[in-house]
Amino acid sequence: MQRVIERASHFLTDHVDGWLLTIVLALMTTGLFVLYSASNASLPRLTGQVVNMLAALAVMWVVANMPPHYLMRLSLPAYLAGLALLIAVALFGDVVNGARRWLHIGVTRIQPSELMKIAVPLMLAWYFNRYEATLKARHYLVAAVLLIAPVGLIARQPDLGTAALIFATGCYVLFLAGLSWKIIGGLVLGGIASVPLLWSVLHGYQKQRVLTLLDPMQDPLGAGYHTIQSTIAVGAGGVTGKGWMKGTQAHLDFIPERTTDFVFAVYSEEFGLVGNLVLLLLFLLVITRGLVITANAPTLFTRLLAGSITLTFFTYAFVNMGMVSGILPVVGVPLPLISYGGTALVTLCLGFGILMSIQTHRQLVQT
Repeated sequence: MQRVIERASHFLTDHVDGWLLTIVLALMTTGLFVLYSASNASLPRLTGQVVNMLAALAVMWVVANMPPHYLMRLSLPAYLAGLALLIAVALFGDVVNGARRWLHIGVTRIQPSELMKIAVPLMLAWYFNRYEATLKARHYLVAAVLLIAPVGLIARQPDLGTAALIFATGCYVLFLAGLSWKIIGGLVLGGIASVPLLWSVLHGYQKQRVLTLLDPMQDPLGAGYHTIQSTIAVGAGGVTGKGWMKGTQAHLDFIPERTTDFVFAVYSEEFGLVGNLVLLLLFLLVITRGLVITANAPTLFTRLLAGSITLTFFTYAFVNMGMVSGILPVVGVPLPLISYGGTALVTLCLGFGILMSIQTHRQLVQT
């Protein structure tokens, strides 16, 4: 009996990184407490998120047990499948609130752009690994095309927030693969110079988000409402916060989308600066562990993949907190592991599973 228990224990934990799992569970638990308050003690909402978390953790465990060379084999099929689904969305997708982002597949609906958050760095890491010994400028150009294709399709939906995040994910791979600082500098200058052109092609509501960032009070009951109410909540928390379940901005229904995109406003009001510092510490620990795994990765493929996943997690947290705090435009980016939702949570845990796979299969690769 003892041997059976030991074997089961090894089977369940051999390819799970204990440090990373502990921090992820701490963030998920924090998310449940905040969600319970933000949803006005809604048990169905809380139960739904618990189910989402269990599904996400199951996905993480399955991926963690897959050796990195299996992930490498999936890179091209995953990318091509994601690209095909994005094209299908453009042709046959459902229009919701003026955006064509969803695709019906039988009994359910999917958002293919979520798949590309993992498929794009997988594909680019596979591509650079394939040409590791002969990397030249043309390879970076091809990689840029591989990145721009899905980003363009997602931006066309329109979903500028997701497109920008996937673009950032791909840029992280390009940077980690050794893209010259001169080229990076040139691209930055080119991006700055193209701002007038980019502004002219933005949709009206996207322009309004940027203008609202500069002056939320120009439309306090319309476009500026989200920013104004969230910043009030963040400031109202003070040093120690008003206490769990005692946030007036949330419980008097001033904060919109308070269980999803603006859950950080609820957290800040109830736990204050001290709580924010604890949350930032947990995020920093996840990022630090990811960077350690990246530094120890044995191959170019695993190094690029681990680095891009870690930096993408940082980008999600930074963009959401910046949006809620009023220093970035409002975009549809959830606070990782805290906001309510299943798709984003599964995508995040899939990424953590890849990090665990890279870490726990490292010795096998080296020998």
